[in-house]
Amino acid sequence: MAKVAIMGYGTVGSGVYEIIKDNACRVAENAGEMMETKYILDIRDFDDHPEKHLFTKDVNDIINDDEVSVVAEVMGGLHPAYEFTKSLLLAGKSVVTSNKELVATYGTELLAIAEEKNVNYLFEASVGGGIPVIRPLSRCLAANNITRIAGILNGTTNYILYQMFTNNKSFETALSDAQAKGYAERNPAADIEGHDACRKIAILSSLASGVEVDCEKIATEGIVDITLDDVKCAEAAGGVIKLIGYAEFEDGKVYSHVAPMFIKNENMLSGINDVYNGILITGDAVGDVMFYGAGAGKLPTASAVVADMVDSVIHASRRKIIGWKKPEGDVFADAAAKKFRYLMRCELNSTITEPLTMAECDAMKEKLNAKSAIRVLD
Repeated sequence: MAKVAIMGYGTVGSGVYEIIKDNACRVAENAGEMMETKYILDIRDFDDHPEKHLFTKDVNDIINDDEVSVVAEVMGGLHPAYEFTKSLLLAGKSVVTSNKELVATYGTELLAIAEEKNVNYLFEASVGGGIPVIRPLSRCLAANNITRIAGILNGTTNYILYQMFTNNKSFETALSDAQAKGYAERNPAADIEGHDACRKIAILSSLASGVEVDCEKIATEGIVDITLDDVKCAEAAGGVIKLIGYAEFEDGKVYSHVAPMFIKNENMLSGINDVYNGILITGDAVGDVMFYGAGAGKLPTASAVVADMVDSVIHASRRKIIGWKKPEGDVFADAAAKKFRYLMRCELNSTITEPLTMAECDAMKEKLNAKSAIRVLD
């Protein structure tokens, strides 16, 4: 029997506990043995929990217990998640996580420790919640050179934009609606300013390229400046606006950004609405492949975490080869030379430009006295 632990008993952590308990037979069939939760780490008291004896406030109980082989880190944030994860890996325990901020910031170091200790550091839930994308990208598409990734990676912003397009709500009203329904945090900056999507495209870009793509160096723009006039302009041009995490790969270099982009209605990403996520990956052999589903939520995210725990049990003696390395030089392509078409909204009409660099876009916007310029996803 495999003994496991859960760090953090919030929305996702409680979902991990429930799946391991309620789907015990199915989990055992896939893992090859039963999985039993031995510890749940949380600073709060859960005196009414039916298995309150599982709870501990001391991470050393987990670190020093040789019986525990796999730990789910679903605490969120950087600290103390980083320190706890590092200590667990150094102690020879596999760790799985849904923490995209941790993976994007410290993933390179933690993957190196996992390799050194011959254990696993897995993070399927960190990008698409319940959508399988990490494993397919690193395994199912392993025969391909990935040329492009374009993804709707944040359900909150997708919901807000969907409300603006379908119900003619202003950004402020749509945001308030998202907060009332629990789709957006009281402080929504990480979502609406694009930081959440940035961390996710950094993880996907690192996997696709095989080297660390630093999220701090990815140009990031949120949706706070999108207006109903932009919405009407996009509709008139035959498309929609989505917040896109974007990356291109060529000659060992990566170009990446996060920004609102105009998408024609015939593009597969245009029809992904509400809080759903969609990731379009292009390989030189397979062409375009779409991954679609619930990008967040208690049980969807927990299902991906438990799947990684099962994988870690299966690969207890032979770690999975997944991740990336530190780059030897600058991995980023020259962003100033990158060209996109732009949807420019002017006083009386709009136009889609020929491919322009950022500098050329600024000059054209000034020449046309355009109110906004939104990149086009071709």
